[in-house]
Amino acid sequence: MKFSTIMTVLAVALCVAGCKYDKAGKKGAGADGDTANAQDISANGMSGSIAGASEGKFEDMYTRCTDVNFSPVYFGFDSTVVPEGELSKIDAVTQHLNANSDRVVVVEGNCDERGSNEYNLTLGEQRAVIIRNYLVQSGIGAERIQTRSYGEEKPAVLGSNEEAWAKNRRGEFAIFKK
Repeated sequence: MKFSTIMTVLAVALCVAGCKYDKAGKKGAGADGDTANAQDISANGMSGSIAGASEGKFEDMYTRCTDVNFSPVYFGFDSTVVPEGELSKIDAVTQHLNANSDRVVVVEGNCDERGSNEYNLTLGEQRAVIIRNYLVQSGIGAERIQTRSYGEEKPAVLGSNEEAWAKNRRGEFAIFKK
């Protein structure tokens, strides 16, 4: 493992450890224990940010594709672990991008309403980066992928219960055509 990869993994781990509490000292999030059938992508050397696509936002440079929609990737409470059952959703995006070299993707990280805004923006970015790194490891060029974090600002479902929260802890894909 490269030194830079080790440092990136450590930086992400420290950030996650340091973000467990919001500014008021309340516990912002905690493990939900539902990781028995999950694959921790970051443990496979795929955590951290990958540089690329820094020329501008895809939204400003390309046209949004309306001919394809991909299912969201759902996460557990306070987790950046992609459950094994969700990996096929990322694989579908990989297949689409491989078959359409004129397309790019924005991976959008989202959270439920629990935790501070700052914490949720960080967690949303970590989720988007984990998905991005999986796409890169699957052979998609880093320059074709951007990430955004919306934290808790774009809920898929309104409500303050586990059913709504589970649908809001997600990574989504916006496909653009060059």
